[in-house]
Amino acid sequence: MTNTLLPPAQKIPAAWYGPQMTASEEWLVHLDEQEIAEVETAVRAFLACSEGRAPLEATDFPLPRLAPKLQALRRELLDGRGFALLRGLPVQRWSQAEAAYAFVGLGAHLGNARSQNAAGHLLGHVRDVGLSSDDPNVRIYQTKDRQTFHTDSCDVVALLCLRRSRSGGESLLVSSTTIYNEMLKRRPDLAAVLFEPIATDRRGEVRQGQKPYFEIPVFSWHAGKLTAIYHRPYIESAQRFEEAPRLTDLQREALDLFDTLAEDPALNMSMDFQPGDMQFVHNHVLLHDRNGFEDWPDPAQRRHLLRLWLALPGARPLPEVFAQRYGRVTIGDRGGILLEDTVLRVPVEV
Repeated sequence: MTNTLLPPAQKIPAAWYGPQMTASEEWLVHLDEQEIAEVETAVRAFLACSEGRAPLEATDFPLPRLAPKLQALRRELLDGRGFALLRGLPVQRWSQAEAAYAFVGLGAHLGNARSQNAAGHLLGHVRDVGLSSDDPNVRIYQTKDRQTFHTDSCDVVALLCLRRSRSGGESLLVSSTTIYNEMLKRRPDLAAVLFEPIATDRRGEVRQGQKPYFEIPVFSWHAGKLTAIYHRPYIESAQRFEEAPRLTDLQREALDLFDTLAEDPALNMSMDFQPGDMQFVHNHVLLHDRNGFEDWPDPAQRRHLLRLWLALPGARPLPEVFAQRYGRVTIGDRGGILLEDTVLRVPVEV
């Protein structure tokens, strides 16, 4: 894409700057006692008759009082700032099963859960399991290391904090739209480079007939919307495959500027989760990250988050090239990781 064909600067609510967003706290939503009681009632009713299944449909988890707030949240994610933090779930007094089903049930009011790995996990467990991020087949959320700013393979990623780490582990967010606007001002030639396909590692989760990497531009302009997909360590590790297109010096310069802007405290923001916090992030307009952390010696106290990948009805159209990673681009039924032998399941306990 030449500079003359670049999309204009995007003046949308998701094009925010971190310090202003941090100061406003308009993204922090507290659940009131009646809403929490409604969730608890729904959890107990579901567990009484669930027969081992999960509440994957909104009808499985009726929330007449809270549902309108969740519908407003979905609109804010898709058309507003692109993220929100819901605070107040009493996970300390719940069992892990109660917390998991509450989270899955709430997520069902926003969208459809997608598989997060080749094992078909519709509910993910984000914690350090002692793996090394130096292994190119390890997903970084399985370690205690800094993640770097990235997107996940779905419309919206949601996290529920069960337990915090001893130190560190703060969540970081930055607007990919703001990064684009800044690149357009500073180096439009480098912004143009990121509209070209680039190889990104699948980290060993490869369907038959697929390449071990996909090739999607960092920025795409489609149906009047700017969409980003990004994971720098996975871009770098894709270079281990001889058949992958080599990164050029110009691409590396563009990626370095992208990273520099993402890391700039004038653009990004951080938040520290409390147990019971639920964070929702729109991947097409924001990138998320996590600081490295030190955990507790007692396994029962160690940092533990639950995660959902969601496909949302009413989400933006995506260009067909996203089907390489998303399987399809059908709104409400896209994203996630599915191999030939993947069996979908909701692992409540691990």
